[in-house]
Amino acid sequence: MRVSVIVFPGSNCDHDVVHAFGDLLGHSVSMVWHRDTDLQNPDLVVLPGGFAYGDYLRTGALAKVSPAMAEVRRYVAKGGRVLGICNGFQILCEVELLPGVLLQNSERRFLSQFVSLRVDSPKSFITAGVKEGTVVTCPIAHGEGNYYADNETLKRLEGDGRVVFRYCDEQGTVDPSSRISNPNGSAGSIAGISNESGTVVGLMPHPERSLEKLVGGLGAGSCMPLLEHCSLR
Repeated sequence: MRVSVIVFPGSNCDHDVVHAFGDLLGHSVSMVWHRDTDLQNPDLVVLPGGFAYGDYLRTGALAKVSPAMAEVRRYVAKGGRVLGICNGFQILCEVELLPGVLLQNSERRFLSQFVSLRVDSPKSFITAGVKEGTVVTCPIAHGEGNYYADNETLKRLEGDGRVVFRYCDEQGTVDPSSRISNPNGSAGSIAGISNESGTVVGLMPHPERSLEKLVGGLGAGSCMPLLEHCSLR
């Protein structure tokens, strides 16, 4: 599988994604600079975490108008698959490939910690074949991860099975009012969503940081099934 990782000024998780898909999963990975218009004929495009353009104006606002993102929009229109992680999720919302917005965390603090995630829908390329209700552990690292959308949009996401991941406790229990299991205050404890066809997925946590059992500790190897399913057509 060919994977293209879009790199913006301020991206800082691009090499994590390259390691995950290249070194661990054995795919061919290309790094595409934000000014480039050649996506390298990918089977999957990944928008990594970081602080694209220093998050000036607001997260994703300047990335929205980059030449590479114009190509990503065309790629999606042709049915291409895109995964946005953390800042990548923020960018996908900004370019309206996904609905809603990521606001400042409810406690107005940058959060860097491990969280539990529940797989809530198999209707995306990253969760197809993963049992609904599966709980994985991986880290978050963001200041603006509080997912918000209007009530009509939230109802549509829920009704269409497009809420892919939710923040939960270790047993898989979801409580949007809890700042322990839902630390950033996201509506409905939403941690990740997809577009209507399931070909575009954005999530705030970092599954690429919970792949190797060798690392040990929290999340060791927990998210490997998710990224493995990205390889399945």
